[in-house]
Amino acid sequence: MTMGTRDVWQLIQAFNLERNLGIVDRKYAKMRKNALAFFRGSCHLFYRDLPMHSRLNSAPVVWICGDLHLENFGAYKGNDRQIYFGINDFDEGVLAPCTWDITRLLTSIFLAVDSLSLDRSDGDGLAQIYLTSYLSALSAGKIRSIVEDNAQGIVANLLKDLHRRKRSELLDERTELIGDRRQLKFDDEKILKISIQNHQQVTQSIDTWAKTQANPDFFEVLDVGFRVAGTGSLGLDRYLILVVGKGSPDRNYLLDFKQQPISSLQPYLITNQPTWTNQATRVMKVQSLVQSSPPALLAAIEFNHSSYLLRELQPTQDKIALKTGKISLAQLEKLITTMGEVTAFVHLHGNGKLGASIAQELMDFGQNTDWQQDVLIYANSYARQVQLDYQAFCQATQDL
Repeated sequence: MTMGTRDVWQLIQAFNLERNLGIVDRKYAKMRKNALAFFRGSCHLFYRDLPMHSRLNSAPVVWICGDLHLENFGAYKGNDRQIYFGINDFDEGVLAPCTWDITRLLTSIFLAVDSLSLDRSDGDGLAQIYLTSYLSALSAGKIRSIVEDNAQGIVANLLKDLHRRKRSELLDERTELIGDRRQLKFDDEKILKISIQNHQQVTQSIDTWAKTQANPDFFEVLDVGFRVAGTGSLGLDRYLILVVGKGSPDRNYLLDFKQQPISSLQPYLITNQPTWTNQATRVMKVQSLVQSSPPALLAAIEFNHSSYLLRELQPTQDKIALKTGKISLAQLEKLITTMGEVTAFVHLHGNGKLGASIAQELMDFGQNTDWQQDVLIYANSYARQVQLDYQAFCQATQDL
């Protein structure tokens, strides 16, 4: 597969042009880590390159994650306070062919072969495991949530560990006690100080919104910092907010307040989309369509001439570390089986809603074998293209 003549570095710079340049530099540093990290930070390239005249586009349309890859799965607390394992990032979520999610995930598997020091044959096997698991769950047409009681392998261990974790432990990681009042721990790496004016603006926005809620005192702001997290979204405004919650000091809550731009898939969509009030509403609605219980405290708020998604903080340690020596091939096979099931459950959960295909269409598609080899071949080939793009990107940014 060839993408023709193009300047990858120029395309990436253009995409990030209006973002915070200081934070974008951190994004580029993360993207230089390996080809999988580069893939995570360049979702827009994946869809720019996706062939429009392909069987990849003839699949049933569903509410997709849009940026599906191995590291966009994790544990999260739902608004019912249950802890789930699932897809935890829907910033790019749109209505599109289900094969778009599948192909992007499979590409990430092929890219992970190098970062996990696996053999090429292992990558082929893991890709087939994911696809088989997805198809089996899709064909059955039944939806279930992955929780502690039915999880397997390292997913079960993750959910058990989180179930035992106390709120005060999470607070102690991100905050410090000054007398009987908590404040954020600023470290110049993950939590940055902001100006007094910016602090006041964020606080005022949350206060105004809180007055529309049943318990506004819960959202009384104690402290605000700039949060540096993720890869693809780096450079957007994102805040960590400490609120009173259910009481100080050990029942305070940490909230993530993140700017939501237009989905990077928007220029390449082939399916009509609903009209959203704003982009944060789009993300919030997609999550409500595809998850049994969306993340806790999820809300869309207008702020600073943009829209932001508010939700309870989902710590990075609630993900499974995909690092060499940290996970065996056998563990990885079980994990990817679960990821395949989760993807199918998400696609099925949104069936028939706001233009999505109905369940029977998805079940029939799961039993159709015609398209499966196309997806595997394309994902494998595109992974090689990503490797080339990654090398070009590293060459172009070596002096940054």
